[in-house]
Amino acid sequence: MSIQPAALLAELSATRAVSGSELAQRLGVTRAAVWKQVEALRALGAPIQAAAGRGYRLTWPIEILDASSIRAQVDAPARQRLGDLEVCWQTPSTSDALLRRAGDGAPDLSVCVAETQSAGRGRRSRAWQSPLGGNVYFSLLKRFTHGMGALSGLSLVAGVALVEALTDCGVAGIGLKWPNDVLADGRKLAGVLVELGGEFLGPCHAVIGIGINLRMADHASIDQPRIDQPWIDLAQLCAGTPPSRNRLIGCLLARLIAALDRFARDGFAGFRADYARHDLLAGQTVRVQTPSGPREGIADGVDERGALRVRHDAAVVAYDSAEVTVRSA
Repeated sequence: MSIQPAALLAELSATRAVSGSELAQRLGVTRAAVWKQVEALRALGAPIQAAAGRGYRLTWPIEILDASSIRAQVDAPARQRLGDLEVCWQTPSTSDALLRRAGDGAPDLSVCVAETQSAGRGRRSRAWQSPLGGNVYFSLLKRFTHGMGALSGLSLVAGVALVEALTDCGVAGIGLKWPNDVLADGRKLAGVLVELGGEFLGPCHAVIGIGINLRMADHASIDQPRIDQPWIDLAQLCAGTPPSRNRLIGCLLARLIAALDRFARDGFAGFRADYARHDLLAGQTVRVQTPSGPREGIADGVDERGALRVRHDAAVVAYDSAEVTVRSA
């Protein structure tokens, strides 16, 4: 008999080891089946330790994602507006899953979250490391009656909502690096990727993908060379005890729904002051990689469309997110 991965994880503890024989008895399978599933889980990044003569234990507690627990964190009016809320064990990408479903008529404010991704990605198609239980992998579908031209600045709005949700969960010392990163101590904590579909002139839809590092430092399975920038996780920021993933996702949903309502009404201009409060680049020397080569200047906030303003001597140039890569000079 096969074992459901979540069922085996539920039998493991971070406080004591459980023998293979005991696990086999509890789950009604053979010890060989237990060993096989443990190895499969470890390959996905599950923090399972094995000690000869003692059995298996978790390096740290894993909280399994639960749709009911997530919904409970959202206030009743917003909860009633939620579309489908799918909790996947493993998927190539939560955003890809929602983009496919959007074309099949998935309702507004549908959500996909996953325990692990096999092909998660960030901006400019960079791979997003997705160990099991080590991050939050989240995507939200938002439908708009107007065209794509009115969605300028949407990724920045999602970033503001993300910072507010993290703050709601007790995370301090974080800010936004234009156009889509949340940083703490100069290192990447989370990222936003917005992908659009539908008609250019409307109606259209956006899938807002968000990844948050939860316990990256404890994962031996992470391919460190593929991470091209310094990173930090919630465990490091929260003295080893990160927020509940279900609570964090619920808070993120609540903040996003409220922000998207404002955005649909006011556009990014209504968020410019909010973004400025969290802007980590303002006043910093930055190097902008443009199609004609790199240029250095002083970051000067964002304009009413969400474009990055950079002061080059006496001139201020606004850069669209699709054209530039920003690194600290």
